[in-house]
Amino acid sequence: MSRSDRVKANRVALMRAAADLIGERGYEETSVGRITERAGLAHGTFYRYFESRQDLFDELLPTVGNELLQQLRARVSGARDVLDLEERGFRGFFDFLVEHPGFYRLLNEAETAAPAAFQEHIDNLARHYVSALERSRARGELPGFEARELEVLAFILMAARFYIYLRFSKVEGGAGPIPDWVVAAYMKFVTFGLAGAPPERTRKSAPEADGTSERAATRRRRSTSRSRASGETQQ
Repeated sequence: MSRSDRVKANRVALMRAAADLIGERGYEETSVGRITERAGLAHGTFYRYFESRQDLFDELLPTVGNELLQQLRARVSGARDVLDLEERGFRGFFDFLVEHPGFYRLLNEAETAAPAAFQEHIDNLARHYVSALERSRARGELPGFEARELEVLAFILMAARFYIYLRFSKVEGGAGPIPDWVVAAYMKFVTFGLAGAPPERTRKSAPEADGTSERAATRRRRSTSRSRASGETQQ
C-alpha cells in the first residue's frame, strides 16, 4: 500500500470507528483512546489527521451524510417519475439505517455535540431533496406546488422518515428492515395525500356528499321561509 493510500485508509478507519462508537455510546463517551483502539491504530496517530476530538466530530456527520446521499443516488437512478423516485429513496434510506445502525444517534446528538456539523448535514440533505423535486416539477410533475413550496415538501418527507423509523424500524442496537406494508402506507399518503384514495374513488362518493349538502340547504331555506311567514303573520 502506498503512503497516500495508507493515509486515506487510516483517516477512513478513524471516522468509521468514531461513527460506530457514537452510535453505541454517544458523543460524550467517545474518546480519542476508544476511537484509535476501535480503528486498530496507535493513539498518537489520531493527531496526524485531526487537531482534536471535536475536529473529528465537526467533520463526521456531513461525511456520513454524503455516504447516505451517494447510496440514495444509486438507488433512485432510472426512476420513472417522482413517485417511483420517492419510493426508491424511502426504501434506500431505511436500507442505509440497517447498514449504519447508529446513524440517528449520530445525527440527533450532533445538534448539541457538533452543531455546525448538524446544520451542514441538514442543509446538504435538504438542498439535494429540493433539487430533485425541482427537476420533477420542471418535467411537469408536482403541478399543485409552487416553487417556494418545494422546500416545505422536502422537510415534511424528511421528517416523516424519522418518526416512521422510531415506530416501525427501530430495534435494540439499531434498525430493522422496514415492512412492505409500511412503505405502501407511506406511498399511499405521498400519492393521494390525506384523502387516502385516488381521485376517481373520491369522485364516486362526491354525489352522495353533494346530495346531503343540498338536502341540508333545502331544510335551511324552508326553515327560514317559515320563520319569515310567522313573523309576517304576527305583524
